[in-house]
This record gives sequence, structure tokens and C-alpha cells, in this order.
Amino acid sequence: MKKSALLSQAVCVLLLSTVGITAHADQLADIKARGSLNCGTQNASEPYAFPDANTRQIVGFDVDICNALAKGLGVKLLHKPVSTDARIPELKTRRVDVLAAAMAYMPARASQVDFSYQYFVAPIKVLVRDSSPIKTAADLVGKKISASEGSSSAAVGAAKLPDSRMLTFHDISSGFLALQQGKVDGLVAGQLILTRFMREAEQKGGEQYRLLPGSIFEERVGVTINKNEPALMAAINQILQAYEKSGELQVSFDKWLGANSSYKMTRDYKVEPINPN
Repeated sequence: MKKSALLSQAVCVLLLSTVGITAHADQLADIKARGSLNCGTQNASEPYAFPDANTRQIVGFDVDICNALAKGLGVKLLHKPVSTDARIPELKTRRVDVLAAAMAYMPARASQVDFSYQYFVAPIKVLVRDSSPIKTAADLVGKKISASEGSSSAAVGAAKLPDSRMLTFHDISSGFLALQQGKVDGLVAGQLILTRFMREAEQKGGEQYRLLPGSIFEERVGVTINKNEPALMAAINQILQAYEKSGELQVSFDKWLGANSSYKMTRDYKVEPINPN
């Protein structure tokens, strides 16, 4: 009897644990039951997510992705801006359900969170002062370069430019300030943000900047969610594919990054599984 009772208790504990895990893992059902999607974006990263000068509302390419996800799930969007280095912690502590936060695929990140199909491909480049003698990435050997702390650009810069000295700053604006002040010789970041810094410098006059030719890497950006959420991931991938097929992704791209923006980028990628190689 004693052994039988202990066995029954063990079976009960196992069943309860299994039920708890199953319930916890079905985040899609939780989102639909709640009727809202808490979607995180970067808090000040034009043109991905930034405050509109007139309305003070957060707008941008990633905000459009959040809206598309909420619409596709049939729920209300609850938008939450987060800092670059707080993105994964905010997700893992479930303060946000998903991130559309310029989050590029990296093996270290993929060990902590899951990535959807790519919805953006971002070239990583190096910005230097126009007066600098540096002409190519090869000239950065022994030089100081800067990047945003916790960003994929910092990791890529360290990996692709191992003979340079990487200095990270709290945000990308601080990294650009270091370049302006001559504390570093180059700034590593996505083409979009570097183009914006160049444009703003041109408008103000004074020191000018230029991009080194070529890219040191191409980042694959996807929506990120917590691991072991297959239903939510399948739903997100389906929504992203539909968003592209409808033409709405192209409209958003043109508005924030392409023909109708100051960046004039062209979209030559598709919504498809991220190739980590």
C-alpha cells in the first residue's frame, strides 16, 4: 500500500507538471484569450521605431510589423519600446510577447530565443570621417571602432574586424558622438542608421562622413519569441508571408526605407526562413 501510494503521488506530480508545461508553452492561446499582443520595438531607432515629431507616437518599419502581427492574430496591439540591451531580457521575463526590434539572427541569440522568417535584411557597414585617410576596411587594422553595446553590429564588428579595437557605447548615438570627437576611427552599424547620421551631418555643415565601400556582413532580421512556442511561431510566419503577398510589406518598406524615404534602399530579399550561414 505504501509503495502504491508513493507511486500514485509521483504520477500525479508528473501529470501536473506536464499540464503546467503545456499550458505555459501555448503562448498563442494566451495571447488570443487575453485579446492583446504585447510587441516590443527599440525605443529610439529611426526608421525602425522612433517618436513622430508631431504626434509623439512611436512609428516606423518595426512598428508596422507589430501592427501586422496583431491584425493577423485578431487582437489589439500593446506596443512597448525597449532599449537595445533589454530586448531579450524583456522577452524572457514575458514583459513582451514578441519582439520586432531590429533583432538580427546570431547563434548566441538563437540559443536563447527563436527567430521567425526574415522580414528585413540589413547590410552592416563602417562610417568614417570624410577627412580620414581610411579608405577600406583593411585600413582599420589597429584602429579604434565603435558600436552600440549589446548590438549584433558590435559582435559582427569584433568578428569581422578582429585586428581593430572595439569600443561599445550605451547606444548608437553615443558611438557616433565618439566618432565625431575623434575618440574612435570608425562606427559599425546598419546602413540605415549610418546613412541618417551622414544626412544630418550634411544638413548641419561642418565635419562630413562617408561609408566605407562594401559591407562587412548582412544581417537577417526576424521577429523573436520565447523558445518552445511552435503554435505562435507558425502563426507569425504565416502572417509575415501574407503581409508580403498582400504588398503591404513593400508599402511599409518604401515608406520607411525605400523609394519614399531618404534612404532610397531597394528590397531584394524575400520573407523566408533565415539562413544562418
